[in-house]
Amino acid sequence: MFVQEEKIFAGKVLRLHICAADGAEWLEEATEDTSVEKLKERCLKHCAHGSLEDPKSVTHHKLIHAASERVLSDTRTILEENIQDKDVLLLIKKRAPEPLPKMADVSAEEKKKQEQKAPDREAILRATANLPACSTDRAAVQTTMRDFQTELRKILVSLIEVAQKLLALNPDAVELFKKANAMLDEDEDERVDEAALRQLTEMGFPESRASKALRLNHMSVPQAMEWLIEHAEDPAIDAPLPGQASPAAAGAAAATPEATAGPSEGDEEARDELTEIFKKIRRKREFRADARAVISLMEMGFDEKEVMDALRVNNNQQNAACEWLLGDRKPSPEELDQGIDPDSPLFQAILDNPVVQLGLTNPKTLLAFEDMLENPLNSTQWMNDPETGPVMLQISRIFQTLNRT
Repeated sequence: MFVQEEKIFAGKVLRLHICAADGAEWLEEATEDTSVEKLKERCLKHCAHGSLEDPKSVTHHKLIHAASERVLSDTRTILEENIQDKDVLLLIKKRAPEPLPKMADVSAEEKKKQEQKAPDREAILRATANLPACSTDRAAVQTTMRDFQTELRKILVSLIEVAQKLLALNPDAVELFKKANAMLDEDEDERVDEAALRQLTEMGFPESRASKALRLNHMSVPQAMEWLIEHAEDPAIDAPLPGQASPAAAGAAAATPEATAGPSEGDEEARDELTEIFKKIRRKREFRADARAVISLMEMGFDEKEVMDALRVNNNQQNAACEWLLGDRKPSPEELDQGIDPDSPLFQAILDNPVVQLGLTNPKTLLAFEDMLENPLNSTQWMNDPETGPVMLQISRIFQTLNRT
């Protein structure tokens, strides 16, 4: 019996499930050594029910392996593409490339782009040649912004006084502020990271030096270690940071109010106790200068008090503090502690606002005012607080409204 040579050496026959884009489905048999291009031709003939009319039709279609979502390469065989028996292949027509634009279309597109293009300097000068000259006084803009900050601080100073008087009338005021005082004792900003401190002390550094290094380097152990090594021979390495008292002095200061507090009775005793709590809260919320900025400015030749005043006036911003020290030093630190005129329309409008009135009876609002007064960078935190945020929003709106008129 005669057998064709290609049948003897043909590879394994696979039955493949073909799906066309028009929804037609059929089984196509092919050997493993069949090229993808040949298989595609047979599939297209099946769709066309005869020979292909357009030889380019093969190149305009592609076969996709459904399971892996791979486009099969025309030059490879079914075996090389790792096609298995009963696999599903998709016969898809390739997306036709966009025709090249005509010259007229290109010109119109370029013209449109030119029309939408921003004018250059020469075009602006030509268009504005007949307009009167006008320049913005940048110094005036800066003064207006500074006046806003100064006025806001004055508002806070006066509102703190009003809030203290209102809260003193609350029978539970002492207990409320004892709790607030305890909350401030747990302020994480005053703490040193214990794990970081332990790492440095285990390396052999004294605890006081390690604590100082961590405060100077924002609790970063590697940077604190570099600072300790760099300043190991510095005679002032054990000196307390500027603006911070030594532990002994701090203990003495803490004991002073208790030693001087005398016995009193009834409302007088409660009022005195509330006054002492207010003082403690204010001491804990006192301005804390950035230690690195203090050291940098003192190295320029300014004394510590000048540097502390400059940083306090300029919200702990070193560059602004340096300009203040070299300039006219306005506003002065004394001006920061002055309140707003109680008879001014602005202050009266703030006090007449119901949201502000309600907020002034909340001890948390007083704490927020105290904190923002000495640490303006914390304003964002209080603006986002559900209890103090509405009060600050109303104050801001009233100020902006009256500032425009």
